[in-house]
Amino acid sequence: MLRQTSLGTLGLSVGGVLFLAGLVAYVTDNPTLNLAGFFYGVPLLLGGLALKASELTPVPFTKPTSKDILELREQQATATQNQIRLDVTRYRYGQDAHLDSSLSSLGLSPTDEERPVLTGLHETAIAGAYALVLEFESPLIPLEIWEQKREKIEGFFGPGVRVTVTQPAEERVDVALIATS
Repeated sequence: MLRQTSLGTLGLSVGGVLFLAGLVAYVTDNPTLNLAGFFYGVPLLLGGLALKASELTPVPFTKPTSKDILELREQQATATQNQIRLDVTRYRYGQDAHLDSSLSSLGLSPTDEERPVLTGLHETAIAGAYALVLEFESPLIPLEIWEQKREKIEGFFGPGVRVTVTQPAEERVDVALIATS
């Protein structure tokens, strides 16, 4: 549940309420409540603003995951597949994009402007094996470069993972991480 909660919004909400309570206490001449409201409210409000400014929202699932696929995930998913799924579906702070360091390591992000953007993901079965499909918006990196890097992607996200790269639409690339165990 906390993975789907924005700490920035939480900080802004709690800090705002405490700050307003302190402001009301100041107007009504209640020094104890005034001090507590300002002492706790202002830092929480500023912290919430800072988190909100550096917030990276979770990547949505583009297709619902069926019970069969959930069972397959429990049986076959690698630790890396689970880590990627959990990392990209929660709020992140202080990063430019999901998987930005991974894409840089793979040579798929020469500059921030050229970096593919993870726009969605879904889980499926491919030939009876669990697959986590990462959906990238990739207008500046063509499919040919993704295909050249396929073995490197396998090595990076492996062991126990086979990778396929497809282009379902123009400027979009799907990277399927398929469990092999």
